[in-house]
Amino acid sequence: MVRPVVAIIGRPNVGKSTLVNRLCRSREAIVHDQPGVTRDRTYQDGFWGDREFKVVDTGGLVFDDDSEFLPEIREQANLALAEATVAVVIVDGQQGVTAADESIAEWLRSQPCHTLVAVNKCESPDQGLAMAADFWRLGLGEPYPISAIHGAGTGDLLDRVLALLPPKDEEDDEAEPIQMAIIGRPNVGKSSLLNAICGEPRAIVSPIRGTTRDTIDTRIEREGQSWRLIDTAGIRRRRSVNYGPEFFGINRSFKAIERSDVCVLVIDALDGVTEQDQRLAGRVEEDGRACVLVVNKWDAIEKDSHTMPMMEKELRAKLYFLDWATMLFTSALTGQRLESIFALAALAVEQHRRRVSTSVVNEVLKEALSWRSPPTTRGGRQGRLYYGTQVASRPPSFTLFVNDPKLFGDTYRRYVERQLREGLGFDGTPLKLFWRGKQQRDAERDMARNQNRMG
Repeated sequence: MVRPVVAIIGRPNVGKSTLVNRLCRSREAIVHDQPGVTRDRTYQDGFWGDREFKVVDTGGLVFDDDSEFLPEIREQANLALAEATVAVVIVDGQQGVTAADESIAEWLRSQPCHTLVAVNKCESPDQGLAMAADFWRLGLGEPYPISAIHGAGTGDLLDRVLALLPPKDEEDDEAEPIQMAIIGRPNVGKSSLLNAICGEPRAIVSPIRGTTRDTIDTRIEREGQSWRLIDTAGIRRRRSVNYGPEFFGINRSFKAIERSDVCVLVIDALDGVTEQDQRLAGRVEEDGRACVLVVNKWDAIEKDSHTMPMMEKELRAKLYFLDWATMLFTSALTGQRLESIFALAALAVEQHRRRVSTSVVNEVLKEALSWRSPPTTRGGRQGRLYYGTQVASRPPSFTLFVNDPKLFGDTYRRYVERQLREGLGFDGTPLKLFWRGKQQRDAERDMARNQNRMG
């Protein structure tokens, strides 16, 4: 069932994002004492009583100024209202009615959705009603005094929101969508990629670094599967980032990587792989996420039949630790190969969640040992690999039982991982290998026996 949308509208710095966090019981929307922090429209799940709905946060509306980002913010607010059932316009009770509030009210009167007025910063119960009464003159109906930061009055507001929503139908069982995070450093084309995929201006695109600050969630259907696309703020070096909106946006980006099923790491074809790209790739591997490497701006490259394989070889040399990730050359501007992202991401997620029986794992290990025996020390001690088993998925994780893990150097460990990939597949996902020696097993067995005796 498609959940109804509630749009949060208002001028800058009236507490829209604070109210969104309150209604959705989260801290996802960035809250900072500075106008213009929210620019794109961002969605969260809200609920009240027995109803679930989507809450969309929008940027601060200014109608008498066309300076940086303000026209794009108005366009994002227009798109939010086009799909909303209810619009909640937030005003500042302590400042009273302003000319900007009146401009927004005039604009909202021409919109098809229901409109409610929430008078924020009414912390005092005695003065709240008096402060709210001033906003009757906006002509949008009864104003509701609230305190977004403390929660006062939000229950009455939500009761009224629910009364304006369409009747509740029986909810259909929905498959959990695949979470796909679009990540990369600033200005590689992440938001352009999202907009091209969705077929609408879902995120503001600008050559100015740091335009995207929130993580932007978008629901879409592709490949017979439901997806949640997460556009993230461009991630720069830590020392280049000042405390403030960009700092919070980058933290949201790291959290988006953690909660994703698959990451689309966007590389600029013109710039190639930078140090920051390598750091991001390392973060993806460290967090154990499936990954697709997307080389954007391919339309801007002069090329012949040898250009793509040569560039892939060059890029992979710098991203050698993601040699398991599929690489795709695309253009957000022309739409070239964009739809292929979903097929590759679906395959990577399938492999990321896959499990293999112990017998199959050991057939592959037996074959690997027959081709190359474990190393022997100068003292004559040789490593022995007894057997292995898959212990987890997301990412696929294997425990390998050996006589002594110290006898297996990095070179042989990489060989075993390579053989597991060749024998079992797992394209698009990292693998984790745990090497357990006899002493570790004996210690764990003794600990289990002692616990049983004490129990």
